[in-house]
Amino acid sequence: MTQDPPGLPLDALLQWLAANVEDIDTSRSLEASLLTGGRSNLTYKVVDGAGRAWAVRRPPLGHVMPSAHDLGREARVLSGLGRGGYPVPAVRALCQDDAVIGVPFLVMDFIDGPVIADNADARRLTAPQADHVCSLLVESLARLHSLDAQAVGLGDFGRPGGYLARQVRRWGEQWTLSATREVPAMDVMAAWLTDQVSAIPADLPWSIVHGDFRLDNVILSPDLAEVRAVLDWEMSTLGDPVADLAVALVYWTEDADGLRGQVPVAQRLTAGPGFWTRSRIVDTYADLTGRNLEHLPFCLVLACYKLAVIMESLNFRNRMGMQLGRAAEPGEDTDAAVLALARLGEKLVDRPEVTTLGS
Repeated sequence: MTQDPPGLPLDALLQWLAANVEDIDTSRSLEASLLTGGRSNLTYKVVDGAGRAWAVRRPPLGHVMPSAHDLGREARVLSGLGRGGYPVPAVRALCQDDAVIGVPFLVMDFIDGPVIADNADARRLTAPQADHVCSLLVESLARLHSLDAQAVGLGDFGRPGGYLARQVRRWGEQWTLSATREVPAMDVMAAWLTDQVSAIPADLPWSIVHGDFRLDNVILSPDLAEVRAVLDWEMSTLGDPVADLAVALVYWTEDADGLRGQVPVAQRLTAGPGFWTRSRIVDTYADLTGRNLEHLPFCLVLACYKLAVIMESLNFRNRMGMQLGRAAEPGEDTDAAVLALARLGEKLVDRPEVTTLGS
């Protein structure tokens, strides 16, 4: 009998898949393994009796923040993006009945291909390959932000007006729910963001945003020539594309980084030969989109604040023994990551510019 991976009862899953998903082979038990790259929603590779692979996503085991981990929203955005020709896994089914496996879950095609998820993966790239991967990543972000939300059925997927003000409030509330200790630098950022957001127009240009765009959320083709799929859309909505760019920049790493190098997400991933600087990313994105990036400094502080809150949520789940995936692995110091992101954000408050991310 195949052993169930944590959080996924396979017999119950198989019965539901047999009734709701075409092409599932039920001739023998499912085999499944947790894909450890994720830090929030859990993703499993599930193989049916014919050897066909599927991806199944479910929320974390515990400490689910309000409005987070909504698999219905994730299914909807994936379907819309697929209609628009954007590279995402095809959705096969969504189960919102907790009685099946205990929580909602989403079934997608399993997309095979290389993911640059750690230093070992990055070191295998030649400098020209790294350069090309950078161009693919920035082009994919710019392409996402150019999609017509109305045309792909996502025109009511969010409320883009006042997006930044709502983000400041939302992540402040999430910090209150997740904080395991006092972090003065978080208070500094919160006060600065609250003060500064009132000066930013509420009717800025908007687009579909990913919310967690980074290199290790991208599946490439085997020859690294193209992006096969962008993953992890649980925080997607309609909002400010510059805020999406800012998150990607905070996730980015350069060789001389100090505080950013202490955050165990894409750690030192893009610091090798051929990888672009953050400044080149900004310049290329601006050229591709023609967007006004005047409020990028504000968005960088917001990105540090948001990512610190997310890491504190992971830290909370780790302390309670409820975290699976990469954030539960040895060496994934989520506690230190929160403090490093908070200090980095505090530095940005004093010197709000892209180069401060290298501090």
